[in-house]
Amino acid sequence: MNKILFLLTAALFVLQSCAINSEIVYHKDAASTSVTDIDMKQFMAEMKAMTPDSMKQQKEFGEMDKLPTVWTSFLDLQKKDGKKQTTDPDSLRIMKKIFMKMNKENNEPAGISLKMERFTQADYLMLSNYNKKEKLPLDQNIFNDWDGKTLTINTENFNLKNIEETLRSKTSKEEAEKVQGMITMFFKSIGTTLKFENKIKSVTGKHDWVKQIDNYTVKIDYDLKTMYDSEAKLKNADKKIIIVTE
Repeated sequence: MNKILFLLTAALFVLQSCAINSEIVYHKDAASTSVTDIDMKQFMAEMKAMTPDSMKQQKEFGEMDKLPTVWTSFLDLQKKDGKKQTTDPDSLRIMKKIFMKMNKENNEPAGISLKMERFTQADYLMLSNYNKKEKLPLDQNIFNDWDGKTLTINTENFNLKNIEETLRSKTSKEEAEKVQGMITMFFKSIGTTLKFENKIKSVTGKHDWVKQIDNYTVKIDYDLKTMYDSEAKLKNADKKIIIVTE
């Protein structure tokens, strides 16, 4: 597990080379599935260009090719690492529903994807506790309230809280503060797509970063400059956006 978290943090630490995109699918049964893709292609190219042998010298990078290229649960990954297994039933249940995989392009590492499969509101509550220990770079929007028909979006979740906390927990204080202070320049892009199995009936509330794409899709595109500018003002900034489906 530490190896996985190292790789995620390494990708985040060289943020100028990364794009992060998430997709959350809202199922009819009140569960939801989210996938977060961290694009590391430029990051890996820069690492090789700076020090061609650095990938081999760094143990974690040297083992990247051993990471699965198909969805594999955190529980199975931990077993593969030979780590002592938790006996807590709630932690086991959550670890069985969180997956990761290494994406490759031209047989070279291109990124890492995280998936949380068919999570319920109870699962997300447990995930909050799990994340306090593991510090995963999760999309804050997964914690919005979904009951199978209505999604209530808290726009205060339009932030990079989990990514910042991951940086603080996995890097030195000086390194984390340096990256956070320059975060608006480091990200290439970050966005979240919300997809519904049922047709969208109505959307109440407005926010500059939220746009309905079609009858089943809403897109959130983060404006990082505005996010980190205390004096910036949004034209539309309702605290709640309510999406009702048929």
